[in-house]
Amino acid sequence: MAEFALQSDLVGRALVEFVERLVDTLPTVITGVVFLVLAVLLVKLVLTVLNAVLARTMRGQSPVYRQFLTTVVAVFLWFGVGLSTLSVAGLEGIAASLGTAAGFVALGVSYATSDMIADAVAGIYLLRDPDFEAGDTVRVGDMEGIVRSIELRKTRFDVDGDTVVRGNADIEARWTKVDRERA
Repeated sequence: MAEFALQSDLVGRALVEFVERLVDTLPTVITGVVFLVLAVLLVKLVLTVLNAVLARTMRGQSPVYRQFLTTVVAVFLWFGVGLSTLSVAGLEGIAASLGTAAGFVALGVSYATSDMIADAVAGIYLLRDPDFEAGDTVRVGDMEGIVRSIELRKTRFDVDGDTVVRGNADIEARWTKVDRERA
């Protein structure tokens, strides 16, 4: 009987301690939830304004370019909101660990995809270049053809009836527009 009373007393104390700790952490949890709700609203507002500004300032530009910029901004904002919410909720150690781990993962991914990133950045320049448009005849190295389509990572050419696809980083570094009137 004494053993049962001891166990009941231990369970009772553990339950009381659990409730006390829960009550102590409740303000921090509520603060974290309120912060998260406000941050979500702010991010949505920023992305809406960004889309409107890009649509207004980049009329006639490829929607791929605007979508790329918006996606990059959104990823950084959402990641920041996640880490900030963890910090506000009292989990600074987890936020710091996740931030560090994400940095190393991003470094590895960027190294592994450096050619793809180079093509995407070059594609942004080519999409914005008024001298490089679909229908133009250009020379890239020893290849000469008509630009059929310009995408974020690659460009398609019509060369003697065949379709040739080249990475934008290769094109952006060494293309020349061929003036058919002088040729």
